Amino acid sequence: MRVLITGATGLIGDEIVKQCHKKDIKVNYLTTSKSKILQKENYMGFYWNPKSQEIDKNCFKGVEAIIHLAGATVSKRWTNSYKKEILNSRIETTRLLVNSLKGEQHTIKQIISASAIGIYPDSLTNYYDQSFNTYSNSFLGNVVKTWEREVDQFSKLGISVSKIRIGLVLSNKGGALQEMVKPIKMGLGAAFGSGKQWQSWIHIKDLARLFIYVLKHNLGDVYNGVAPNPVTNQELTKTIASVLNKPLFLPNIPKFFMKLVLGEMHTLLFESQRVSCKKIENKGFHFKYHHLQPALEDLLG
Repeated sequence: MRVLITGATGLIGDEIVKQCHKKDIKVNYLTTSKSKILQKENYMGFYWNPKSQEIDKNCFKGVEAIIHLAGATVSKRWTNSYKKEILNSRIETTRLLVNSLKGEQHTIKQIISASAIGIYPDSLTNYYDQSFNTYSNSFLGNVVKTWEREVDQFSKLGISVSKIRIGLVLSNKGGALQEMVKPIKMGLGAAFGSGKQWQSWIHIKDLARLFIYVLKHNLGDVYNGVAPNPVTNQELTKTIASVLNKPLFLPNIPKFFMKLVLGEMHTLLFESQRVSCKKIENKGFHFKYHHLQPALEDLLG
């Protein structure tokens, strides 16, 4: 089997490529950097430029599925121009793939696209599954809605569409966890705001396995890429400190302070989404990391 991956060199993409190679799945990948193009039998690079809507169509040869992860990171200050980039990067990459396949002979049966739990409204009490269809009106909520709408266009080409709404990804190679670890290691860790906001997290290896599971079993539809046991921000902070054997004695960090430091992006730390993964579990997927402590011990221990 051969898959085409966008965003293959990113945090999640890199882990998915590893899992593909473990399962003898060959990978084609798209990159905007010609210097990153490799030509190995199981890892072949192709150039694209979503801004100018340019793509090497050889990337689709022999491919049965696309894993679509490309999009500008949200973990960077949200100036007005960068907010446009967050949105446009998702629209442009998706449209380029759809338009490139229109009217072409191809072997692609399935697209599995990244999405985000930011589509669910901020709530301390709701427990969200995929049937919940009142979506967040926040900036990120609107980005995810637009992104998913673009991905749905693949179904007009007779391609099965799967979307994985990803929560807080825990990795020892970057991402949010490493940013949380820094102040805690220096003895300056603290929860944000009330600390009661829900964090629906997932170990990066489980997330990569989930993508491959959806691929192997050709599961259409929407799934939440989160572990079975969400925790509050307070619990997350405490557990990181406990695994690192560091004290937590500072008061919680107030919202207004983080707004000064991060601008609008501070909402990433204060929004609360408690999200269910029952749907993918009911399809037979088993998480290796159900609970936070063992996940953190694996990544930080």
